[in-house]
Amino acid sequence: MSLLLTVVYHLSRLTLAGVFLYAGYIKADDPVAFAGQVANYQILPYAWNFLVAATLPYLEVMCGVLLLLNKRVRPALLVLFVLNLIFMLLLSYTIARGLDIDCGCFNPDSESKTSPLMALWRDAGLLLLMISAWLLRYRQSLPEEGDAGE
Repeated sequence: MSLLLTVVYHLSRLTLAGVFLYAGYIKADDPVAFAGQVANYQILPYAWNFLVAATLPYLEVMCGVLLLLNKRVRPALLVLFVLNLIFMLLLSYTIARGLDIDCGCFNPDSESKTSPLMALWRDAGLLLLMISAWLLRYRQSLPEEGDAGE
């Protein structure tokens, strides 16, 4: 794999690791506030909001650690990709319903809000990083031409 593609892969992987380590840590630090943000979407039953708030941050941190360590990258990317797609669908549904709520992704306790539309655009960017890391990880694991017989 060329040097440029290797750099793009590692930058994508490390950026995603940093984003999800930070997001998971912030949510895990105050699960009650995060449960309130989940409840704002008005989709889940009340008790499920706390279940999501108690589990999602640790899943994000675990995937972030795997990406940071460059171990089990594709399974971590797959989990984050599915979570991101679900969240993008929720954001789209929220926009369609006209709810003006904070996404709760990076600071569930904050006074400053991230609109659902801004969060959707940010998640689209994260999705592109995930796809590039996925594809480049695959290319990185392929043997170079001429290496197969050696």
